[in-house]
Amino acid sequence: MPSQQQIKWSQLKVGITVLVAAITLAVLIFAMSGTVSPFSHKIVLRAYFENAAGLVKGAPVRLSGVDIGNVDSVRIAHGGNPRTPVEVRMKVSKHGAADVHTDSRATLATAGVLGATFVDIDSSTAKGPQAHDGDVLPTTETPEIQDVIKSSQGTLDKLNVILGRVDDIVSSIQNGKGSVGKIINDPELYNRANATVAELQRLADQITSGKGSIGKLLYNDELYNKINDSVSKLNSMVDEINQGKGTAGKLIKDPALYNNLNEATAKLNELLSDVNAGRGTLGKIAKDQEYAKKIDRITSNVDQLTTQLAAGEGSAGKLFKDPSLYNNADQMLVETRNLVKAIRENPKKYLTIHFKVF
Repeated sequence: MPSQQQIKWSQLKVGITVLVAAITLAVLIFAMSGTVSPFSHKIVLRAYFENAAGLVKGAPVRLSGVDIGNVDSVRIAHGGNPRTPVEVRMKVSKHGAADVHTDSRATLATAGVLGATFVDIDSSTAKGPQAHDGDVLPTTETPEIQDVIKSSQGTLDKLNVILGRVDDIVSSIQNGKGSVGKIINDPELYNRANATVAELQRLADQITSGKGSIGKLLYNDELYNKINDSVSKLNSMVDEINQGKGTAGKLIKDPALYNNLNEATAKLNELLSDVNAGRGTLGKIAKDQEYAKKIDRITSNVDQLTTQLAAGEGSAGKLFKDPSLYNNADQMLVETRNLVKAIRENPKKYLTIHFKVF
């Protein structure tokens, strides 16, 4: 029978074995989970978020996707910024903190769509000094899935309304309502379309057999011969033009036309030179100031005379404006007409010549 001392020694060895196994298991768990070794030197960093988004103690802290620490605590910081009340305290290894700066941004991210939440630190644009124990990192809020669903709720409602309308339209079409429904479900339209196709087929057969105007145009050699003759005549006409024959040929080939145009252009240039130099009537009109003043005076006098005539001033004005001239002329014409009438009625009275001898 073992002694009491042997039993205690056996119990001590079992306890030591269990303790060593537990320590070994803990080390293996840390090594397999990829977290930072509990024996490495760490610094504490903090960040403040609007919402924890399911972040729990022990969640990994990653720098560009690489684990550099764990979340030590997640709590509400009383008396802090009301917009970012959630304080996240992180323990980061000294080695991993070498690439973390005071302006590196911390973001809450998830591993996949429904994965666990972790802290992701981005130092790609950071230019500040290296972070030390107790520093607070700025944060970047990311929209949660609930916020995305809420923001898209209006779009989903509108989409439901549109789908309902589309369903109504499809039901109307299936029931043969509306133009589209009649086109799809009306057998009369099919019969008409079938008859139209039959007519087109019959027309194509007639054209293929050379019947009708279109058939003759396509299959009768007479049209080809006429077109060929026309092309031959056109070629002959072009050859004559190239040879300088006929009116068109002379216009294109005869150098006399070019010489005449050249001479006319030279005379026109000479005329323009004389005008610019102030020679001749056109030159004086264009360049002589005295001549221009005379024309201006004549124009002014004509305008004044026209104004006087319109106002009835002077003899000519009275001729246009005074009604007595019209009345006298009208009365004279009436009396002349009466005299002519009286002469025709009794010519002896007015045409008899009396001679008296003294």
